[in-house]
Amino acid sequence: MFDTAVAQPLSILRTETPIRLDGKLEEEVWRYAPKATDFTQNFPSDTLLSEAVTQVQLAYDDTYLYVGIYCESKGTGDYIISSLRRDFDWLNNDNVTIMIDPFNDALNGFSFSVTPYGIEREGMVFEGDNTAVNWDNKWQATAYVDEENNTWTAEMAIPFKTLRYKKDEQIWRMNFTRNDARTNERSAWARVPQGYEINTIAFAKEVEFEGQPPASGSNISLIPYLTGDLAQDRLAGTPTAYSANAGGDAKIGVSPSLNLDITVNPDFSQVEVDRQVTNLSRFEIFFPEQRQFFLENSDLFSRFGFTQIRPFFSRRIGIGLDTATQQIVQNPIYYGARLSGKIGQKWRVGLMNMQTARDRDAGILSQNYTVAAVQKQIFGRSNIGGIFVNRQAFGDDPASPFTRMAGLDYNIQSKDNKWRGKIFYHKAFLPNSPSGSSANASYLNYRTRKWNIAWNHEYVGENYDINDIGFVARRGHWRFEDWIGYRFYPQKSKLINNHG
Repeated sequence: MFDTAVAQPLSILRTETPIRLDGKLEEEVWRYAPKATDFTQNFPSDTLLSEAVTQVQLAYDDTYLYVGIYCESKGTGDYIISSLRRDFDWLNNDNVTIMIDPFNDALNGFSFSVTPYGIEREGMVFEGDNTAVNWDNKWQATAYVDEENNTWTAEMAIPFKTLRYKKDEQIWRMNFTRNDARTNERSAWARVPQGYEINTIAFAKEVEFEGQPPASGSNISLIPYLTGDLAQDRLAGTPTAYSANAGGDAKIGVSPSLNLDITVNPDFSQVEVDRQVTNLSRFEIFFPEQRQFFLENSDLFSRFGFTQIRPFFSRRIGIGLDTATQQIVQNPIYYGARLSGKIGQKWRVGLMNMQTARDRDAGILSQNYTVAAVQKQIFGRSNIGGIFVNRQAFGDDPASPFTRMAGLDYNIQSKDNKWRGKIFYHKAFLPNSPSGSSANASYLNYRTRKWNIAWNHEYVGENYDINDIGFVARRGHWRFEDWIGYRFYPQKSKLINNHG
């Protein structure tokens, strides 16, 4: 599991010659770079070597971490690619993935995937086995398919500026996984037992740079924008109306693992639209955050509580209720600043402040949102975290002048990944201080290759009314859920992999 002293680390060779990304592995460094081989199945078994041969090599220079990939397969026909869209679904596409844990904490890291046709997928890994693919950053990958030999190769170039790491850390942890969709086989360089997600970073192995990895250097990104429009009613003969708008975003690397995001008068018109959903229930539907400003280290703010009991939901910022039409409408944001990342080996911190505009015609007040979060890793892979959220309205006699919330979460993850869980208590501080304005819950899961045992309870008070800063599907309820599962793996059946 999380054991770094078992085998000699895989070496990452330094190259003085930049690698030309054509996917063919013809550069000199690929002749000498050690190979990660002998991938072990995760499915359909987890005790056998992969039937699909996979080899991964690593190299680096002052700018990039390079990855060379070689894949054979016993499958025939076209490779299975469900979409040519970036950030594809891992399970439904042939691909190879490199998972990087530069913090050596077995919890946080980065994931980069490529298909035989060069389609890319990247994400931030958090809580050990969750990947946020809405995190986008700069890197390159190219693949080459050799149809005659039924093989494919690929090359990645990941800028060190894209990653977060300590410059004096020469040993990182990595795992390489492959989905050979044509033969329905999933495998990994570091064995991942079948009872666990194959992207569980706790099982990663050590890799070692030939020398000190380069300092990530200054990481500053500026994205300004300027828009304009004009309108004229020729039938009415009115004068032409002109308008313009300007603003921008900035991303500044304060340290190798601490990032500052700033936005001024942001324009989110480029954000991907939500998928269309028909809601036939009486409860609100949760739509994930898509705005880039909120995404990096988003788990530090948004993963407190449970899926249906979130004390902070960033999509509440920048919307308001039009008192004339009783419709939720977009409300401009004046500015926002967000500091987030790691401090030292065991601490993560996040601080956010945003100010929205006032719309007198719609009856929307100006709002200020402040969020502070801190997380401390304890007992190996577990952590304890605290969050405080404050919404303050500005205007003439606001009906709801503020909403405040404070809470503690204890996230449980054992070193061997068998125990997972969470315990939390959140308290809302509202005008008139109503009773029943708290929420608490506990979840504990024991999971092995054969056993899956869990306990869950949730309580939400009748007056835990924080849906102007968070997401609570319903209030005033208790919920209990527990289960025991046992899974059988028939040894002689050719049709059934497992049942339980």
